[in-house]
Formats: sequence, structure tokens, C-alpha cells
Amino acid sequence: MEPLLRIALLFLFFHLSILVNSSPSQHLQIINAERRIDLNSHIIKVYLTLKVENSGTSPTSEVHLAFSPAEAEHLAVVKAAATTGKRKKKTYVPLDVKSAELPEGPNGTKFFSITLLTPLSKGETITLEVLYILTHSLEPFPVEISQSESQLVYFRDSAILLSPYHVKQQTTFIKTPSARVESHTVVDPTKRVGTELKYGPYENHSPYSYSPVLVHFENNNPFAVVEELEREIEISHWGSLQITERYKLVHAGAKHKGVFSRVEYQTRSGASGVSSFKHLLAKLPPRVHSVYYRDEIGNISSSHLRTDFLKSELEFEPRYPLFGGWKSTFLIGYGLPLQDFLFESPDGRRYLNFTFGCPLAETVVDKLILKVVLPEGSKDPAAVIPFQVEQHLETKYSYLDIVGRTVVVLEKRNVVPEHNIPFQVYYNFNPIFMLAEPLMLASVFFLLFAASVAYLHMDISIRK
Repeated sequence: MEPLLRIALLFLFFHLSILVNSSPSQHLQIINAERRIDLNSHIIKVYLTLKVENSGTSPTSEVHLAFSPAEAEHLAVVKAAATTGKRKKKTYVPLDVKSAELPEGPNGTKFFSITLLTPLSKGETITLEVLYILTHSLEPFPVEISQSESQLVYFRDSAILLSPYHVKQQTTFIKTPSARVESHTVVDPTKRVGTELKYGPYENHSPYSYSPVLVHFENNNPFAVVEELEREIEISHWGSLQITERYKLVHAGAKHKGVFSRVEYQTRSGASGVSSFKHLLAKLPPRVHSVYYRDEIGNISSSHLRTDFLKSELEFEPRYPLFGGWKSTFLIGYGLPLQDFLFESPDGRRYLNFTFGCPLAETVVDKLILKVVLPEGSKDPAAVIPFQVEQHLETKYSYLDIVGRTVVVLEKRNVVPEHNIPFQVYYNFNPIFMLAEPLMLASVFFLLFAASVAYLHMDISIRK
């Protein structure tokens, strides 16, 4: 047993030594890190600039980002780019970012790997620009407010950048919507000027250092959250797209307490219900037509549509203003010309090119279900999306359908405006299927006509 125990211990020591030696913190260090956190909306945007140096002996082609468990739970987007030049001459080269695993990280820490275009050699440096977006990361406090009160929220983070590398120097800037900051954690040096808090500069922090901070501030911007959005895009080869969008909207800010007074809301619009919202803006494609907007009761006429050659904007009002915790369910539908969105690939396949995401501005979608209804007879559908989504197929039956229409269903959670980018759905289609419904209608009318003629020529009387 003793020799086996020694072999096991040697193997374990060898395995651990490999993990330590392969740790990214042994090869890279961050010379300077600047982080700017934008809290103007309930969608938090963090801009991170990193100057990374390879202090090891071998080239490396990856740089890792670390996120705390709280950040990882609400992380919606992570983007990165390499920069060269300064100011107006600065150029950005997008880099691939994907989820990664590091065994030596603290429990619950989520890692992402940035893949460099060319390996970073010993002694070389590179500047990276990173954008990551967080949702549901502002906590209302107090959790309930009256109609006349402003909305105050908590934001929790770290004054020191969580990183798997040694950080030589770093600074964090936090931008609030207004100058009203009830309280904030002080980690010397800390400076506040107007709507901006500055933490740092801090020097020489070891990997995975963390210094929690709490900022309590006023934020009356609308906390518009769509709990579920179902978008259905129906393709008709007879010349149009029909889009139907079903929304379940909620105000996710501090909950309203007390009685709602519409008189006070109308007469004191600048001081009453400052955190509520009654207008929504949907950014639709150009050349939109046949727009309608309704809820469970029926059509709603309080909407305004503005169109031009580049875009269309639908500004509309729910039946009632939305306060914290209040919900609204409604439906928007519109048509679009087919030739603007349906094309033919070189291999003969048809493909739809449309925009993913939610048309509502500054809105978080907890669950997005996007359905692309293909014409009857379509085969071999394939969706191309620039990020990870869940996919499956369904079948839908409409008027005069025989075998049903294939539906490509795409599902994604935690959707933000940065997800509003084009995607494609490819499929094969035989034009002969376009004649199926006209031939069916013609056959029905012919049979009715033949039956009528036969009936008129029949003698069904019992008298001769």
C-alpha cells in the first residue's frame, strides 16, 4: 500500500504543478486597467480598457476575464476588441470571446476567454477594449415607494477589478443618472464630482483581489422589463412578411404603494410618479405598413407612427401608466415588403435576413421566443445566429394548408438592445407549391359549379 500511496501523491503533486504552471496569472499581467460603469439606465454598461503585457517566457494567444457569481448570473453580453492608435486615429479589431474554465479561480467565478489574432510574445503588450452588459443588477431601496417619491436603488460591485492576473494600476469610474447619491463606500482614494464617482488609482494588486463597494443613488429611469416576448414572422411568397409580437411587460423598479391618483398624476407630472412610464418606443424596419396595436380589451388608438426611408418609429401608450410592479399585456402587428428581407443564395436556397431581439428601446427581455413560419412545402431549414440560442422545429397549420408549415423556433433569455442584430434562416422551396392553394380553390369552385349544373338538370319531381 505504501508504494501505491507514494505514486498517488507524486501524481497529485505533478498534476497540481501542471495546473499552477499553466495558470494565466503566471504569464500575463495587466499594466493598466480603466473601468467605466454607466448606471444611467437599468441596463448597466461597463467599458473596460486593459493594457496587457506578456511577462512569461512563451507566447500566449488568450486573455481571460473574470466575473463574480453575482455578475455572472446577470451577464447579458461580453464583447472585446483590440485597439491600435490614439484618439481619432484609433482602430478597433473585433476579437472572439467565449466561455472558459480556470481550475484555480474562486468558487462561482465565471471566466471568458478573449482570443487574440496573433500570439502575444514575451515582453509585448496589447490594449483591449471590453464591453459587458448586466441586467437586473440594481436593487430598489426602499423596495416600495408612494406616487410622490423618487426611486432609490443600490448598486454593488468592487473598487478593485476582479482579474486572474496581477494588476499594476487600475481606476474605476461610476456614472450615476443624477447628482443625488445617498451614500457610497469609501476605499481610499475615492473622489466624487457631480454625477461621477472615482475609485483609485490603486496599485499592485494580486490575482483575484476584491474590495466590495455599495452605491445608493437616485434612478428614476423606466425599468421596462418584458417577462416574455413572442415574435412570429410569417413568410408569404406572394409578396409580404407578417409580423406579430406579443408582449408581457412589467415595471421592475420599486413597487408602488398606496392609492394611485390620476388627478395628481396629470396635474403634477414633473413631481408625481417620476419613476413611472406611460410611453414606449418601438423601432421598426422601414416601409412598414398595416400597423395595429391592441390588448385584451381591443384596439388602442394612442399611438403615433413615424416613417422614412431608413427607419420607422412607433410611439405608443398602454391603457394606463406603469408604476413599479404593474404589468401590461399587449400585441403589436405589422406588415413588410417581402423583397426587402427575402433573398436567394448562390446555391439556390432562399433565406430570410431579419433583426433578432426586441424592437422596444431600452428594454430587457427575460425570455424571447422568435418563430419564423416558412411557406408550406419548405424543406431543410437552417438558422444562422451570431450568438448562442436554443433551436427547435414546429409545424403550424393555416388556411388551406395540407401538410402544414415548418416553423423555426429560436429561444434566448436575458436579451438586451445589443442583441438587435441580423440573423438568417435558410430553406429550400419548390415554386410549384405556390400553385397548391390557387389550384385547390379553383378545384373547389369547379366542383361547386359542376354540382350546381348537375342539380339544375336533375328532375327530382315525383310527377311525370
